[in-house]
Amino acid sequence: MMVHQSVQDPTGFVHRWVMDFELAFFDKNKFNLVKDLMENWWWLSLVYAILYIVLVFIGRAWMSKRKDKFELRGPLILWNAGLTIFSLWGACRCVPELIHALMQHGFMYSVCDRTYMKGITGLWVWLFMASKVPETIDTLFIVLRRQQLIFLHWYHHASVLIYCFYSYALFASTGRWFVSMNYCVHTIMYGYFALRAARIHVPGSVQATITLLQLIQMIGGCTVNISAFYYKKNGHYCSTDNTNIVLSLALYASYLLLFAHFFYNSYVRKDSKKSDKKQN
Repeated sequence: MMVHQSVQDPTGFVHRWVMDFELAFFDKNKFNLVKDLMENWWWLSLVYAILYIVLVFIGRAWMSKRKDKFELRGPLILWNAGLTIFSLWGACRCVPELIHALMQHGFMYSVCDRTYMKGITGLWVWLFMASKVPETIDTLFIVLRRQQLIFLHWYHHASVLIYCFYSYALFASTGRWFVSMNYCVHTIMYGYFALRAARIHVPGSVQATITLLQLIQMIGGCTVNISAFYYKKNGHYCSTDNTNIVLSLALYASYLLLFAHFFYNSYVRKDSKKSDKKQN
């Protein structure tokens, strides 16, 4: 497979060390095929999400009747390591383009322009969206290994999958921020999961830091949506619609509340209980 030293995206950003498959969206036929496919069939994500939730609870019921749980440590290490590499690669393609957009054109452009949907960055945005389907395998490992499955986990997987498919079908400009933030957080998160699965010691503070980064991501998502609404209200052209903004803001706000609740119960409340025990 050929590696290109530098390739310029339609946004003007120059990517370094580009592999052949990353040039797929420079082919108009391939790009339009994906675009038409997502516009016409994004609703299948609703069907998949419902099936996913049903299978989650069927799987939990089945595992509760089994005497032994599955170990699956080797596959879990490989799975998390693979997602770490994928997320890091995606972050290396999307984050520099976001920084380029901010430096060259400003914040409003980075929120409202959707030129990034084409070229190399565009391919990695589509791969990000498509990855939400296989990422539900995370839940399979939790169910089969009989680990604690919280509402936040399956709600987040199902709702993000639906929103990503729906939003990509609209070519929403705000995705530039959402994809970049998520790739960054997932690089750290899945890397941590891979180390834990391999039984490599990781300081307990790392897990709390990851949850904190997720909270920052949710605040960032809310900020981007509010900014897009503000720009549209004031007559600026912004390549997203109000329905998408409202849905996205509602999702990010719900994630913010759920992750904040998880952070409080897992770290703040737990630490205060430890402190009380030491004093007693």
